[in-house]
Amino acid sequence: MQHPQHFSANSFGKDFLWGVAIAAAQNEGAHTADGRGLSIWDTFSRRPGKIKGGAKPYEACDFYHRYKDDLMLVKALGFKVFRFSISWSRILPEGIGRVNKEGIAFYHRLIDECLLLGLVPYVTLYHWDLPQELQRNGGWTSHQMLKWFTRFVTVCCEEYGGKVKNWIILNEPMGFTSLGYMLGVHAPGKTGISNFFSAVHNAALCQAEGGRLVRALVPGANIGTTFSCSEVMPYTQREEDILAAKRADALLNRLFIEPALGRGYPQVDHFPLLDKLHLHNKAWKYTERMRFNFDFIGIQNYFSLTVRYNALIPYLHASEVKAATRKVPHTAMGWEINADSFYRMIKRFWLYGGVKEIIVTEGGAAFKDTMVNGVVDDADRIDYFKQYLQAVLRAKKEGVNVNGYFAWTLTDNFEWSEGYHPRFGLIHVDFATQLRTIKNSGYWFRDFMRGS
Repeated sequence: MQHPQHFSANSFGKDFLWGVAIAAAQNEGAHTADGRGLSIWDTFSRRPGKIKGGAKPYEACDFYHRYKDDLMLVKALGFKVFRFSISWSRILPEGIGRVNKEGIAFYHRLIDECLLLGLVPYVTLYHWDLPQELQRNGGWTSHQMLKWFTRFVTVCCEEYGGKVKNWIILNEPMGFTSLGYMLGVHAPGKTGISNFFSAVHNAALCQAEGGRLVRALVPGANIGTTFSCSEVMPYTQREEDILAAKRADALLNRLFIEPALGRGYPQVDHFPLLDKLHLHNKAWKYTERMRFNFDFIGIQNYFSLTVRYNALIPYLHASEVKAATRKVPHTAMGWEINADSFYRMIKRFWLYGGVKEIIVTEGGAAFKDTMVNGVVDDADRIDYFKQYLQAVLRAKKEGVNVNGYFAWTLTDNFEWSEGYHPRFGLIHVDFATQLRTIKNSGYWFRDFMRGS
């Protein structure tokens, strides 16, 4: 993608939302402080070999104790929006029933501090950290999930709805259902198609019902949900590779947006797995219940994907051809850097119809940062942001109602099963001392938003 040598936030218009995003399980730490119950990630991280380096989210970035300092950094860098999630087990330690007053009070303090600093809070209700007590009873596979989630959303809305108007229901449902309930590489570590089908269906129902609840309980609420998305491209133009790409695309990009738009689960010719999904969940009965008219959708694009036919992969019959193998630019995670692909995904979601507004609710990349004499030179990350922001601007100029970009992430943090090795932050964290150091990319964003 060609992008100009100089462009700034001014190019996007004065009402464009510039923000940063974090997540409770990845940042807060303080995992047993002030009455918090355990989440599935606290438990999963105890299992040998599940998290690289044996890392645990117990302390993470200690945002729970350092939130005032971190919010000052958000303000200093010039961002206007702060996206964070609420730890379900911090306010409902058993997942349902007893409310933890200390946990409730923490988020009041956090929201109040945002408002004091002139930061607009965007609250994510579920960002992957289910209370362990609910997992003991099946977690996202349980038929009780909708009841549990309703309780959680109701408590959050009643407590914070007077202060918070911007709500995100779920973060990347395809991510937590596939990685946590089919492949078993994320918490809670469950595997199997039956678990996946049940988790998908319950998440699709909760996504819509959560939206309806916020609409009913929070006057003037601006309600969205977020989807991971990856353009899927066939490795060759052979029919078997093209069909493999279509199957992968249906799961990665269509599985949750289409039910939300009232279309039900996607259907793809020659993909019996989706037929099984429909039959397993008697999906035809639930089409209307899975629908909700969101005010915005959040899209989160970390990589494009190239696949080839592979008969050895069950159901999907497709496997990735890695970026390094194809010798194309990629991040430290091995994820392909392709801003043109990002542009096409923005356009694609907009062209669904029924999408009122798009916000890039996460965008960023992990690179092998180096610190020399207290300076973190992350030129690769700066170049990444330049390319991807230009993709957003291109879509916006072509009529897409895309009105925000939230950088992932404020500080280096606990990156799920990858532990503390991948660094996505605009701010470097020394996890031994919790010392924060603004990276050059953080300063670049500050200058970009100033128009300089």
